[in-house]
Amino acid sequence: MAQERSATVSRKTNETDIQISLQIGSLDSAAEQTIDINTGIGFLDHMYHALAKHGRWSLTLACKGDIHIDDHHTAEDTAIALGMAFKQALGEPRGIKRFGHAYCPLDEALARAVVDISGRPFAAVDLGLKREMIGALSCEMIPHVLQSFATAAGITLHVDVLKGDNDHHRAESAFKALAVALREAVSRTGSNDIPSTKGVL
Repeated sequence: MAQERSATVSRKTNETDIQISLQIGSLDSAAEQTIDINTGIGFLDHMYHALAKHGRWSLTLACKGDIHIDDHHTAEDTAIALGMAFKQALGEPRGIKRFGHAYCPLDEALARAVVDISGRPFAAVDLGLKREMIGALSCEMIPHVLQSFATAAGITLHVDVLKGDNDHHRAESAFKALAVALREAVSRTGSNDIPSTKGVL
């Protein structure tokens, strides 16, 4: 039986108080997902829900943040905490594909995500958003969320929205593409090998 890949993270600062429970699923997982997200920012919840749903994660995420100031700390800190949980849940990257990529459309929008469970944090994100806000989330924070997640998770991440007129669709297609790419990258190969010529990631 495959070992459960799960983590619980608590992260509290003067700006946010975050609780996360994460279980990483797999391509052939038949387990029922549980997703419960409350950051206080509706569109951010929507993006995390898409990430969990299409990544085959069970995710509980609760954040009490200083959204009376603005959305920055809540968006950034939840992404950091989620990246920490992902890294912890995955554990030693042994017996996984390591690389993943996906294209996901949402109506007229099309996004591409390419990931490497590399142990080397890097993110190149180009969403091409034009609006100032989507709901209560600043558009400038959406790529920052992806960058913060990648840094905390210790992964290499490239996300590009290739086309699309609607910023909601552009952002959501990006999170869906990331989810599917991550689902491929963490899928088990059946071996116990570390997928690196160095022998370590």
